[in-house]
Amino acid sequence: MKTRKFLALVLSLLMLTGICSLASSAQEPLALSAGLDSLNGQFLPGQGPETEGHAIDYRYFSPVKENDSTKYPLVVWLHGMGDGASEGRQVTAQEIALWSSAEYQSRFRETGGAFIIAPRSLEEYELYWDDCLIYPLRAALDSFIAQHRDNIDISRIYVGGYSMGGKMTLKMAVAYPEFFAAAFPICPAWVPDEAAASHLKDMPLWLTSGKLDPLVGYHRMVLPTWRNILSQTNIPELCRLSSQSVTARPNGLPIASAHFSWIAVNNDMFSNKNGDYPFMKTVDGEGNDITLTYPEGMISWLSSFSSDYDGAPATDSGNAEATNPSAHLTFFEAFKVWLNELFGMIFGMFK
Repeated sequence: MKTRKFLALVLSLLMLTGICSLASSAQEPLALSAGLDSLNGQFLPGQGPETEGHAIDYRYFSPVKENDSTKYPLVVWLHGMGDGASEGRQVTAQEIALWSSAEYQSRFRETGGAFIIAPRSLEEYELYWDDCLIYPLRAALDSFIAQHRDNIDISRIYVGGYSMGGKMTLKMAVAYPEFFAAAFPICPAWVPDEAAASHLKDMPLWLTSGKLDPLVGYHRMVLPTWRNILSQTNIPELCRLSSQSVTARPNGLPIASAHFSWIAVNNDMFSNKNGDYPFMKTVDGEGNDITLTYPEGMISWLSSFSSDYDGAPATDSGNAEATNPSAHLTFFEAFKVWLNELFGMIFGMFK
């Protein structure tokens, strides 16, 4: 009985830690400068077709200029839980519009620009990138590509996102591996098992996480995801894992929640002085340390990859049936890693 009470107490503390962190995340003052406000304003609204009862709306940035015949890459950005609460918030909530800036657009190889599309999960219906949105999201992307067929390079479609959007990044990559040339899941709230990861065997992936993340545990979720991907990939040298011992902004100041590891990706993995991102270590799938040299960051890595996608739209949810709902850890396995993360968080506060 005492053991059960102790377990209940510890689990309650873990839940409280996560709730407090979530609250601090919601209140995190991501200051919007006049420049960022202007970037947000470049994103235009759009909506995909109703598919299986759902129509996904989105905001998008177009790099196309007058009389421009260039074929540009397409980057799909998927928001986290809470940032799809209203139309447009998926762009303004977490500074993803930085990728539409002239500086970041110039980092896309060959074209010097890219389309950015930020779809929105239908959170008003309590849908947080649920599996039922996999096919509707693909339908929205197919529709968008058809509308801009003259200027989108269908061989260079990339997908990334954070938290629940990191989960959906992996789900979409598993469902449609032929569609995406590369993926960049950030603190993804899902662990693909080896069967699901087998669909990613030829896809370059860059996984980012904070080691003290209280919501998407580094040991409980991120490392198992990384191990399962590496167990199946044919290209370990092209896969990367970036981990932050302290989740910080590019100026080195810690962020209120260690869940906010996407801030590094928003800033293309460089500090505000174009040096190493604070408190970050990056390795490839063979265990080699990766040193990023400005301006060769996430954007340059992404835009170096292409696929053999033939342009055919999807007719269903693809390989989505192969995805698993959990990491399949037993209670005591999960409890052990939760304890490790709890003590890591506590000790991390005093470093």
